[in-house]
Amino acid sequence: MRNETPEQAAPLRSGYTTGSCATATSLAAARLLLLGETDERAEIVLPKGRRVTMMLSFCRRTSDESDAAEAGVIKDAGDDPDVTHGALVFARVRLSDEPGVRFHAGPGVGTVTRAGLALAVGEPAINPVPRRMMTEHLEALAASAHYHGGFDVSIGVENGEALAQKTMNPRLGIVGGLSILGTTGIVRPFSCSAYIASIHQGIDVARANGYRHIAACTGNQSEDAMRARYGLPDIALIEMGDFVGAVLKHLRRASVDRLSLCGGFGKLSKLAAGHMDLHSRSSSIDLPLLAVWAADAGASAALQASIRAANTSQEALKLARAEGIALGDIVCRRARDVALDVLPAGIAVETFAIDRQGNIVGSAA
Repeated sequence: MRNETPEQAAPLRSGYTTGSCATATSLAAARLLLLGETDERAEIVLPKGRRVTMMLSFCRRTSDESDAAEAGVIKDAGDDPDVTHGALVFARVRLSDEPGVRFHAGPGVGTVTRAGLALAVGEPAINPVPRRMMTEHLEALAASAHYHGGFDVSIGVENGEALAQKTMNPRLGIVGGLSILGTTGIVRPFSCSAYIASIHQGIDVARANGYRHIAACTGNQSEDAMRARYGLPDIALIEMGDFVGAVLKHLRRASVDRLSLCGGFGKLSKLAAGHMDLHSRSSSIDLPLLAVWAADAGASAALQASIRAANTSQEALKLARAEGIALGDIVCRRARDVALDVLPAGIAVETFAIDRQGNIVGSAA
């Protein structure tokens, strides 16, 4: 017999991304160098303005470099089953006469070796938002300390090379360790059922407050794109993540006048192929199918082969655009058709695909 569940389950605990950990540790190390302060904790500001304080495992000057310091923190992913939960994330910061912030892959952090990712080949796998977070915090510290030099920042993760084998990094050509990730700074441990419930609630709240146009988005950048395009308030922006099926099926009984679906090009290509769960555990990007669609639009045999062999969907999109094939629009049209097949009549549907910079690279209405 199945055990009874409590009438009111305890709320799931959020945690911090590796990007937040890297920001806290690099800031603490830099504060030691510029201010002489050895901190037990570091306060940082997350991308949406929230201030958080993280306890440090250590903060000390390095024994081998007089102008360098290092700090570390134990990654707390909350109740999310994150591969890096409990890992030591650390930063080594060295002062430099050259202004600016330069990033390096420390032990356990990977290096990009293939084109098609958000970072150039040869770059440490420290994603754009964590880089921006660290840069903003270090520049603010430098200004307050009247420091006019720069920083060399190395980020590492203990046992990161072994942990990376449990991720997609090896397949993507990120070698030597993990990626430093995060767009909000927070890890939110939604279970599938809880996440889907939150999607339904978001739609219901928008409708109850008179919003007949909603935008269902896969993440922060797609939300930003819809906010910029239509001026929609947060209440009308539905954070659907990978669960586009949850949005479409709920709208069968809780209809709106207009639905904008927006997500990364790869995510939209999965919807275009008929998938309702866009997570990698449930569906994969079908590069051969993208090549077929490109062929239907007049792509050369060479381009079709290149798309099939692409490392990522973004690389496939770039290749197609270079030959004048509007693969973004093609995917959006097919994704819209799939959505219309699920939705009731009477909802105006449009689809948008964005690239990693948040630019719209395809649309259909």
